[in-house]
Amino acid sequence: MTLLHEGLPIAEASAATGVSAHTLRYYERAGLMLTPVDRASSSHRRYSDADIAWVRFLTRLRWTGMPIADMRRHTDIVRAGDATIAERRELLVRHRAAVRTQLEEITASLAAIDHKIDIYDREIS
Repeated sequence: MTLLHEGLPIAEASAATGVSAHTLRYYERAGLMLTPVDRASSSHRRYSDADIAWVRFLTRLRWTGMPIADMRRHTDIVRAGDATIAERRELLVRHRAAVRTQLEEITASLAAIDHKIDIYDREIS
């Protein structure tokens, strides 16, 4: 999967990012791409290195539970230029705090599961 100067077709972009072609199309329709995705003369999408990197970042945000509206807000302010760096940072700082809270809850739940497994292991032995 090498990126040619024309960009990757959607199937290869899907493989490169780990998201479905449907998701790539959705991100475009939802206004989540930083710039319009290039099109070949056949009108098929062609994803640049920058597009692939951006989709990977969006995917990380989704995996950590960021709502689409916040993802869209972040995309909008990135597009607005360097004057929005502080605002971008603040949005990500707030999201990081939410992710840390999630991690604490998951860690506590994992500890409870591990405890229960230990109890069962003792009973089986």
